[in-house]
Amino acid sequence: MTRGAVSLGLAGSLGPDAIAEVAPAVERAGFRTLWVNDTPDGDALAGLAAAARVTERLQLATGVVPVDRRPAADIADDVRSLALPLDRLTLGIGSGMAKEGALARVRDAIDVLHSAGIPRVLVGALGPRMRRTGAERAEGVLLNWVPPTEVREQASALRATAPDTSVAVYVRTAIVSAARERLDAETARYASFPNYAANFARMGVDAADTTIRDVTELGDALEAYTAAADEVVLRAIVPEDTVAAYVDFAWRTAPSPT
Repeated sequence: MTRGAVSLGLAGSLGPDAIAEVAPAVERAGFRTLWVNDTPDGDALAGLAAAARVTERLQLATGVVPVDRRPAADIADDVRSLALPLDRLTLGIGSGMAKEGALARVRDAIDVLHSAGIPRVLVGALGPRMRRTGAERAEGVLLNWVPPTEVREQASALRATAPDTSVAVYVRTAIVSAARERLDAETARYASFPNYAANFARMGVDAADTTIRDVTELGDALEAYTAAADEVVLRAIVPEDTVAAYVDFAWRTAPSPT
């Protein structure tokens, strides 16, 4: 059975300088991709540009850029101006907070990014129509807050209509007890959002069931996720947002250190 690759995710709010310090450890630890969240206080593309300058083979991805806040044309301009390496780049995009016109907004963004020469786009998708959009119009989907059994079911449904689609999944992961409080807070925050609450109810799971909460859970959980997805992104939850904490996380979860 083919197993999915293992990657690592950081918050864009960490900043380009700190991301550049963490990225070489992520590469040496054997992760396939460094994913960086794009937030109002953290520019994912700037962070990836910093990482690109200090790595050689590490793939680079955004998870995800909301196109209601950051239009696709601006994203494409930033990719060019930052000289991001297209052969290593995956642009994860999402519809953002604005609900009206979400599907059309994402479809238009995919077209703009492809027309700008960006070859690999994944769509952050919660509902079935957005997942189909990512599978049929982009290169795949990025799932979030989903247990392994649901990842497998969603991937199977997507590949029935788009056999070559790529399925990645973000998994919030804490490996030390000191990070548990931050993971609990993030879990509660997402569970309070109506669209996520409805999705957890539909899947019949608690939000915490979609996370990895301790290093002792890592092996079994990772095996379940890599059996279901093409790429599993361990979204690192650490006690404090420091370079040392993220480097420690990378080495303690390393898939194949060199």
